[in-house]
Amino acid sequence: MALLESLRMVLAPPHPAGRPFIIGGAAVAVVGLLSSGLVGGSWLFWLGLGFTLFCLYFFRDPERVVPDRPVFVAPADGHVVSIRPAVPPAELGLGDAPRWRVAIFLSVLDVHVNRSPCTATVTRIAYHHGKFLSANMDKASTDNERNALAMRLPDGREIAVVQIAGLIARRILCDVREGDQLRVGERFGIIRFGSRTDLYLPEGVRPLVVEGQTMIGGETVIADLTPPAEAAPAARPAGSYTMPGEPA
Repeated sequence: MALLESLRMVLAPPHPAGRPFIIGGAAVAVVGLLSSGLVGGSWLFWLGLGFTLFCLYFFRDPERVVPDRPVFVAPADGHVVSIRPAVPPAELGLGDAPRWRVAIFLSVLDVHVNRSPCTATVTRIAYHHGKFLSANMDKASTDNERNALAMRLPDGREIAVVQIAGLIARRILCDVREGDQLRVGERFGIIRFGSRTDLYLPEGVRPLVVEGQTMIGGETVIADLTPPAEAAPAARPAGSYTMPGEPA
């Protein structure tokens, strides 16, 4: 069963953003095949075939099973590189109060489709030009090129999701507009090729994941969505964090 699930993920249909690359690689392979009798033809075929297979793998877009309970889920695949209090990007206008930020690094081997961490309305989208530092560095959150989304939950709380370009990534795609309503786990964009996605939780909400943990976009639970006033104060799960100044 585990092998079958792994094959389904690897062989998942590609995201539409990958079609130009896949078609281009296939075209190069065909040209190489047709010119196989010429000098360099065989080399061109294998180059095109290898690039096509890589793009089919990189742009794979598997279906995900969203948890059936009120939670924030991971907005991307990858592994957590940082969990710390931070102020959301200034261009979103969410204030200067620090809140928990969970940073997820996506290697070229991870699925790069971004998903909404909760059911919410997109209230603001802001693109910020910047550098292309390695996305696993902490300062990538502030220095790198990014696309930031502010989202409002039905209960009025706000979160931020930030798509961040990395050392190799040079293109951030966002398929939603301000005013769009997203369901938890719904796709909203993709980043090419190696990147980072930051999630800023609402004030008072603690993350339930730890640094180094592997994320599955749309499935892995990041935090409890229950409003702080309704959450049991003694029920702090193992691996959760405490904001500086909060009681342990």
